[in-house]
Amino acid sequence: MIKSRYPLFVENKTTIHDIAKALKVDASTVSRALNNSPRVSQKTKDRITAKANELGYQRNLLASNLRKSVTNTIGVIVPRISRHFFSSVISGIEETAFDAGYNVIICQSLEQLKRERKLVETLLANRVDGVLLSVSMETDKFDHLLNMKNNGTPFLFFDRHCEIEGISSVLIDDFQGGFDATEHLILNGCKNIGHFSGPQELAIYRNRTAGYRKALEKYKIPFRPELLIRSSLMENDGAEGAKTLLSLPYKVDGLFSANDIAAIGAMKYFKNEGVKVPDEIAIVGFSNEPVSGIIDPSLTTVDQPGFQIGQIATKLLLDEISKAPNANATMAKTTILKSSLIERDSSRK
Repeated sequence: MIKSRYPLFVENKTTIHDIAKALKVDASTVSRALNNSPRVSQKTKDRITAKANELGYQRNLLASNLRKSVTNTIGVIVPRISRHFFSSVISGIEETAFDAGYNVIICQSLEQLKRERKLVETLLANRVDGVLLSVSMETDKFDHLLNMKNNGTPFLFFDRHCEIEGISSVLIDDFQGGFDATEHLILNGCKNIGHFSGPQELAIYRNRTAGYRKALEKYKIPFRPELLIRSSLMENDGAEGAKTLLSLPYKVDGLFSANDIAAIGAMKYFKNEGVKVPDEIAIVGFSNEPVSGIIDPSLTTVDQPGFQIGQIATKLLLDEISKAPNANATMAKTTILKSSLIERDSSRK
């Protein structure tokens, strides 16, 4: 048997006791010095710091924080990190948290309730100080979120939320975004306007659909149930929705999709079928994914201020975390930001 000269694992972690032994001082003095205690002179602090650096000492921040019942860490759960909107929100969260001295653990539910539940359990087990959450499309039961509330872990929603008493949310005006998108199509001459929506159990999609219906009502265009198509809003869902619209006994000349991904799926299907966008059907998406501006034709969409949402949500969560455990609870706050319509070629007739 050949014995390796290089062991796989080397346990060589310097402790405060090693520093104390090297300097012939008490370990308590080393601890106070490294924690910048006023009980230790600056000269002693400098000696101890120099020896700590020489020996390669690293503070165990996790153990230190746990002793203080904090971890200076927040958890973030998003449906899909790959979506530009969520990545921009994460950028706002991370920058704001970093400036406040917090680390961020980022998780994705992949639109699965089961996975979302497991992620909440994992974050709580890791003693995060708070959680920022945008729920999955499958989230129609809230027991895992109520558990988080009941055990006193601060959390709040962004973008997609659930109606839970006492929990704050940072959202955009989805109703207005849906209204603006549909009105834009109407003002460009569309009369039969399809709408791709997500699960109506989620307020985000109910509100976008409500905006769609309100615009039809304003311009006295009858609502037709067969033009409202619900799905998970993936690209293949957009293609299936487009196929359904083309199968109707009358011509559909407009489409408002509750996200860009399904809208792009529809555009590809229409192109394969020889249906011209926007000449035969004008299309508006939602979320302003980067690909929306470079496809042909470029996609008109509703833009969301993701970075700003992340910043505001993090500041609100850190405010909650900073409160004393026995402090009087404040009222839940719903912050609603404006969206903006970006007009491109897919709706210009």
